[in-house]
Amino acid sequence: MEQVTVLGAGLAGSECAWQLAKRGIPVRLVEMKPTKMTPAHTSEYFAELVCSNSLRSDELSNAVGLLKAEMRKMDSLIMRSADQNRVAAGGALAVDRVGFARTITEALENCANIEIVREEATEIPSGTVVIATGPLSSDAIAVRIAELCHGDDLHFYDAVAPIVTLESVDLENAFFASRYDKGTADYVNCPMTKDEYLAFVSELVSAKEAPVHGFDDDGVFEGCMPVEVMARRGVDTLRYGPLKPVGLVDPRTGKENYAVVQLRRDNADGTLYNLVGFQTHLTWGEQKRVFSMIPALRNAEFIRYGVMHRNTYLNSPQLLDRYYRLRSDTRIRFAGQMTGVEGYVESAASGLLVGIETAADVLGLPHVDFPQETAIGALGLYISGGSVGDFQPMNINFGIISPLGYRVKGKRNKNAEISHRSLEIVDKLMEREVFHHEDHR
Repeated sequence: MEQVTVLGAGLAGSECAWQLAKRGIPVRLVEMKPTKMTPAHTSEYFAELVCSNSLRSDELSNAVGLLKAEMRKMDSLIMRSADQNRVAAGGALAVDRVGFARTITEALENCANIEIVREEATEIPSGTVVIATGPLSSDAIAVRIAELCHGDDLHFYDAVAPIVTLESVDLENAFFASRYDKGTADYVNCPMTKDEYLAFVSELVSAKEAPVHGFDDDGVFEGCMPVEVMARRGVDTLRYGPLKPVGLVDPRTGKENYAVVQLRRDNADGTLYNLVGFQTHLTWGEQKRVFSMIPALRNAEFIRYGVMHRNTYLNSPQLLDRYYRLRSDTRIRFAGQMTGVEGYVESAASGLLVGIETAADVLGLPHVDFPQETAIGALGLYISGGSVGDFQPMNINFGIISPLGYRVKGKRNKNAEISHRSLEIVDKLMEREVFHHEDHR
């Protein structure tokens, strides 16, 4: 049987390799870590989470919750590991990032159909290949990808949030709660008065930034906007964004505060917390100085500072089809953030779709053709031509999923109805032969 090469063992590459291998298809999985690391990676594990440790909402009234439900039905390795390594985060699915990555790595290492090659990919190999080298693609493979894209610009930039130890947080100036008391009280909330907030914003907008070659504030995807860039947009921008106090009643006063910084658990033991929405490219010294102005973080121990790194994505509507195949050479497929799907879950979902549809090609079976009524299908159709104007990375949302065609009262009810329809469609799609071609060795 034909071997499929998967370049990159991030979320998308790992999921893709798993979906291929479980159907008996031999996979050559090429990952450059730990031979070569990037500025944002710290471990040799596959599927390392370099930004937040949250996979966002788990509710079916939320589009990403629907996407995860679809993936669980289709035996997603990423979702299996996330569920096994879940940490408390209210209504969201957050994970112990080390345990999460370790579980995925061990599953792939123990899979008989997967050959793991720990080296940097510098060329695109012959045969069927899935390029899932991600937003941190090395210069060598990025050059090869650029050659496939006729020189289109592939670069923009992401920012990563800092992490602090819980024991260093001044809990007398903080309180545990989830917004609107949803779920359990899993977030550490660090309130600020008006004067404290205004002083913080003043220092934040003028703080020294680390030099990042080619960085442009206008080129950063909105979902990962550095906190200092947001602050420059207006003095109240942060209070309507990551520092919004709405739905967080301070038990000490019975009222909402002027602004609130939230910390989210980053590991299963609950000893590490990340600053929600605080992606940044300030220098490390400035991060310590400015973020310590938050009263609860005056003596915080920062075990990881935020960093900027290059992000790479394709002009996918011009280049890829609904199966994430290169239109000009369909033996080459792409998966993950590079395709313009934005977010951990979306990246993994693209790898799942590519794995299943590539398996269909290799096995000579019909494609599944996930429709726009499903979240996973809507993403594939969006990146392959469903966008309008300049193509930008996209999170899953109900706006790109086909509407119901009839009225349902209330947004949450409507979204839940869309999710119910989508999951019924996925159940029917799973009757296709490619879902029953399992490797039983």
